[in-house]
Amino acid sequence: MLPGQLASRARRWPPERKRRVISYEGRNRRTVNLLKTITFDRPEWTPCAIGLLPATWMKYREGLEQLLLAHPRLFPGFRAGTTDFDAVGSPLYELGRHTDCWGTVWENIARGLDSAVVGFPLADGSALASWRVPDPMVDDLFGPRPPWNEVRRQMDEARRRGDLATGGGLPHGFMYMRLYFLRGFENLMIDMATDDPHLARLIQTVEGYNAAVIRRYLDLGAEYMAFGDDLGMQNSLPMGPALWRKFIGPSYHRLLAPCRERGVPVYLHTDGHVVEIIPDLIAAGVRVLNPQIRANGLEGLQREARGKVCLNQDLDRQLFPFATPAEIEDHIGEVFEGLYLPEGGLMLLAECGPDVPLENIEAIACTLERLCHPPEPDE
Repeated sequence: MLPGQLASRARRWPPERKRRVISYEGRNRRTVNLLKTITFDRPEWTPCAIGLLPATWMKYREGLEQLLLAHPRLFPGFRAGTTDFDAVGSPLYELGRHTDCWGTVWENIARGLDSAVVGFPLADGSALASWRVPDPMVDDLFGPRPPWNEVRRQMDEARRRGDLATGGGLPHGFMYMRLYFLRGFENLMIDMATDDPHLARLIQTVEGYNAAVIRRYLDLGAEYMAFGDDLGMQNSLPMGPALWRKFIGPSYHRLLAPCRERGVPVYLHTDGHVVEIIPDLIAAGVRVLNPQIRANGLEGLQREARGKVCLNQDLDRQLFPFATPAEIEDHIGEVFEGLYLPEGGLMLLAECGPDVPLENIEAIACTLERLCHPPEPDE
């Protein structure tokens, strides 16, 4: 079946309403609610969350800690004194230059915010012949992978808590972005436009690494797989739907095939404008999609996603720094009203950088609590 045929077929597929991909038995209340949301099985509340960048913690410190303590429905289990306000957790959020296992060079000029790629190991196509391909069983992005028996132990422990055993094991930008992290964006676009014969080999190499990691996590018992790959730009796909379906879509379909075969739900975070390929992503096996509201538009998401795939809807992080609390409340209300269905299929996510005023983070928290009705932690 051709990629274009997959997209057409996806538009005809009904959502997986009330089909329990994972049993509710032995799960805690929040996990059951998540599963009901994913499968359109009438959840108790709309799952919602606020994401905070390391730089946001660095800026607001105790003030942000007090905000979280004031909203235990959104931050269950959070305790005072448990957060290192200066921790970053990843080399990509540390100042300086960092080389990953693929040979890509990253640079960070603002600690607590993400790095940007400045060195592309395959910018010269002739370098492909001598390029060292990382070992998917051993090499993580920066250093060795955690031991696989430890991965299994963590998943077993999650199940004992009543949570989902979540896997993934691939860095943000695992497929499409990795190609331009290696070749450079302009080179990759030219490769696609000219159908350069070396591109197929590069795609096969990156896909092979990803496929090995995905299968290992599934073999270890992962019940839910999470990935991230920013497929869009602000107003469009970078290469257009036709070239995406020719060069990127088939990899997605093959990579997610083991998840489809085992009934394991797939979560995909993807920034940018992707509305034209949402049917393709659904056909590939994505069951929870995390798209941006501004880049795709409410109408586009209503048309292509509402009721067809569970949305973990990214709220307008480009609005948050500049809006008044009242404008933020209106924005979240508009998105909620436009995408909500009583049977489920909607989650809301608000990511806040250090440019978002603390009063606006408070407005986001209050609005999410009012609209989504998350329970008290001890309920």
